[in-house]
Amino acid sequence: MNRILLGYLAREIYAATLMVLLAFLGLFAFFDFVNELPDIGRSGYQAHHALIYVVMLLPTRLYELLPVAVLIGSLYALTTLARHSEITVMRASGLSTRRMLGMLCLIGIMPVAFTYVFGEYLAPPAESAARQWRLIRTKSAISQQLRSGLWVKDGLRTVNVRVLQPDRSMNRVRVFTFDEAGALQSIAEAERGVYVQAGDKGKGYWHLTDVTRTEFSDDHIALASPDNVIWESALTPEVLSVLMVQPDRMSVTALLAYISHLRENRQDASRYEIALWKKLTAPFASLVMLILALPFALIHERSGGVSVKVFLGVMLGVTFYLLNGMFSSLGTINSWPPSIAAVTPSLLFLMAAAVMLYIVERR
Repeated sequence: MNRILLGYLAREIYAATLMVLLAFLGLFAFFDFVNELPDIGRSGYQAHHALIYVVMLLPTRLYELLPVAVLIGSLYALTTLARHSEITVMRASGLSTRRMLGMLCLIGIMPVAFTYVFGEYLAPPAESAARQWRLIRTKSAISQQLRSGLWVKDGLRTVNVRVLQPDRSMNRVRVFTFDEAGALQSIAEAERGVYVQAGDKGKGYWHLTDVTRTEFSDDHIALASPDNVIWESALTPEVLSVLMVQPDRMSVTALLAYISHLRENRQDASRYEIALWKKLTAPFASLVMLILALPFALIHERSGGVSVKVFLGVMLGVTFYLLNGMFSSLGTINSWPPSIAAVTPSLLFLMAAAVMLYIVERR
């Protein structure tokens, strides 16, 4: 009996969730395409290039929208069953709230697994490929919002990259080298830097060309112009590319690598630590949304109930999305523990679901 009910509930919830997810993906793909319209026709960037770019962004959109789709889909499926009195029949047959909650947790395993796979293995490389596709087709380069370019610390060096090309080479690079006391020792300026992989262990170096080096000492300043300079650094193209991507859209592996780099250079990594915790807990947001949908299904409303509850689901989904962003910003500003800043929105929704279940059961 339990297996039949579990299969039936899973089929209804998965079908409704898939319908909602496809609708959201189509809507957001349309918005993404509209955002590309101002650039179509410039530098050879055509409508089919924009369309390919939008399609390549779909794994990222799916990862972001899946928890909200699960909430709205499960609300629609469960409230429809309640409206047709099927939930009432199940409960009259001996299905308790606890057992139904257990079934929903089992049903939530698949969305949790999908969220993890897309967030870790599909969305980050797809978004990276989409960005590179767009940069190549628009014949543009990556640069930071600062007019002076990208700044990053590498041990006793501070590196300024004016332009990072789509092939992840660097143009107009400046390397400032300091001693242990913080005194400036040299400034190296290069027109171009290319990363060369050395060996099979992932280590490599930057090959700088058209270099001008200024060295400072106590009594004089020396100027040199070597044609080529080999610069061994922990900074790789992957680390530099990380700075151009939103932390929430990076993989766990990339986040761990960059957090380690920041800590080694005694820099603030709180923003990326919060993103890491959000990445680790994001798969369970779908499970929380399923639990949150259950109290609505147990409230018996035969007329107009489905549409009202679906609307509430949309509002709750938007609220969850906004809370995630708000707590990430508050955590960074107020130096909250990253785990607290990342987990709090899901905990608040889980607590709300528990309170609502308690109220429904008391009735």
